[in-house]
Amino acid sequence: MCGIAGIVHPARPAEALSADISDILANIGHRGPDGAGYLVDDGFAMGTVRLAILDPAGGAQPFGDDTGRYWLCYNGEIYNYRELRETLRALGCTFRTHCDTEVVLNAWIIWGPDCLRRFNGGFAFALYDSWTKDLVLARDRFGKRPLFYARHGKALLFASEMKAFLAIPGFAFEQDPAQLSSILGQTTPLPDQSGFIGIESLPMGQWLSLRNGSVTARTYAELRFDAGPAVASEAEAVELIRTRLARSVELRLRSDVEVGVYLSGGVDSAIVAALAGDFSTRKLSTFSVEFEDSEFDESADQRLVAAHLGTRHHAERISHADIAHALPDAVFHAEMPAFRSAFVPMFILSQRTRDEGIKVILSGEGADEAFLGYDLFKETLLRAAWSDMAEDVRRERLQSLYPHLGHYGPEDIAALTGLYQQFSREHMPGLFSHELRFQNGLFSTRLLKHAGSPFAAITALTRNCSAYSAMSATERAQWLEYQTLLPGYLLSTQGERMSLAHGVENRCPFLDPDIVALASSLNLKFDDGFREKRLLREAFRDRLPDRIVDKPKFPYRAPDGAAFAAVRPDYLDLVLSPEELGKIPFLDSRFAQRLATKVLTKPACEISTKENQTFLFLLSISLLHRAFVSREGRRQGVLPPLEKIVDLTREKLAHASQGSFSSVT
Repeated sequence: MCGIAGIVHPARPAEALSADISDILANIGHRGPDGAGYLVDDGFAMGTVRLAILDPAGGAQPFGDDTGRYWLCYNGEIYNYRELRETLRALGCTFRTHCDTEVVLNAWIIWGPDCLRRFNGGFAFALYDSWTKDLVLARDRFGKRPLFYARHGKALLFASEMKAFLAIPGFAFEQDPAQLSSILGQTTPLPDQSGFIGIESLPMGQWLSLRNGSVTARTYAELRFDAGPAVASEAEAVELIRTRLARSVELRLRSDVEVGVYLSGGVDSAIVAALAGDFSTRKLSTFSVEFEDSEFDESADQRLVAAHLGTRHHAERISHADIAHALPDAVFHAEMPAFRSAFVPMFILSQRTRDEGIKVILSGEGADEAFLGYDLFKETLLRAAWSDMAEDVRRERLQSLYPHLGHYGPEDIAALTGLYQQFSREHMPGLFSHELRFQNGLFSTRLLKHAGSPFAAITALTRNCSAYSAMSATERAQWLEYQTLLPGYLLSTQGERMSLAHGVENRCPFLDPDIVALASSLNLKFDDGFREKRLLREAFRDRLPDRIVDKPKFPYRAPDGAAFAAVRPDYLDLVLSPEELGKIPFLDSRFAQRLATKVLTKPACEISTKENQTFLFLLSISLLHRAFVSREGRRQGVLPPLEKIVDLTREKLAHASQGSFSSVT
């Protein structure tokens, strides 16, 4: 795991580019505190900050091939790198290291972009051809690792995190009201959105080429629900889940440093921990967030799993004050507006994880998307079949939905019946499954003076997917989750950004392509979907306590507005002061101030979900404006120790004068 960045600027001399790339890398040094390296050429520079996990001694970057033509800056891990290395050896490749970086480089040289389909992992990389001056940027199929790019005058910039661009002289951040309207409406960014004007996120499953100043993006992997194996019986399905998930965990334990597991208290992370223990050569370290507020705390279940599996367990207890104090730093690392505060405890937990000496962690993200774990999927099934259901069946289904939400009790069934009757028909073309969720988003768009069309971008995204119209309602719901909440929040704001803020790499066994394909072939084949993840639970019933296997879905959440009302940190002036709110021209400052005042003064029981969500959006947008647009309290980056410098301009001079070609390191 690393951070990468680069500059394409034909008119800028190599000496100036060397200084630029050093400053840029310093701004993302937290991603790779073990070392830094960069390459400069005529009009080009790129570099890496490295978190050394595989072959720490041999994996310094930028990594070049034997000819000196191709150079790679690489962030992530390819879990099947050993198998790919053997295939490449059979094709004549030789290897001088044991790291996956060299495998990625040779795979591109041999197979070109076709290599991307062979990679099982989370990655983002930049590959430079020093002979043709072509540049390739690529990103993994599920969006595990970020990659942003932007035009700045005659230059093209790219980096793992946008804060790298703060080091570029004259680069100005400006929040984009149109993108923010979309983000507020659907609660997370779409794959290409950054929230800022002129900065784009390279969508997952895509690669981009820059040749002679022209940028071309191509898709190499699209989400499909028809690629899994044919399964004849439930017994076969259970066995396939066991064996494939075990293989996925085994692959993700490949590391030259210790690997731990995050335990949430739910079944997904418990399964990962059980399997990791099977393959681990030492006592497994597990980590959890506990809450002082009992409404959110799952510590009893976390400790039950840890004791059952015999792990070395570490718990970080989180208070309202912890969340309030850490929010500005967490938002700075997230770089994106957030609709809940649950990412902040993960920021704190990753610091604890690193303090305990762990640099790699496994977690359960991706299980709910693959195996229909969210209540959203049951809700979609219910609404889609509403007109064909008897009244008593409707009532039973409604009573079983959202057990963690107090307002879904028996006394509310009459009101809920009317709501579900209203939303049993599609009102937003292509977005049927998410229409109820998006009602909260519509409320959040009131933060903007001019919200425009919040759902135009996501509607266009569905129309651009050729397979979307043929999908079932449930498959569309999954597709939307894989495009929005998973990459736009769970893997990024709450996941990768919080862990890499403290130099910890996160890996997700449920996001193995074979697991996703298998789940797609099993879902709704052996049950009706109203017992979420039933086959997955049954596959590991003999490995875990019944209380964990049978535990209903309990979404990981944290105190939202109540935490800030209890602590009242100084930065709340950003959302309470008319003067501060007036600094953000696109905000409806009167609505924002009224909302913030209500959330911070009324009892928590009087604050609705949509009001809490909108308050967190307002607070994070304001903090982002302060950090990126106004650049107040700018943090000074720290460049990790320089491991490698490659100056291709000097090599060309040496070649011209001496007739030789040698690397400068």
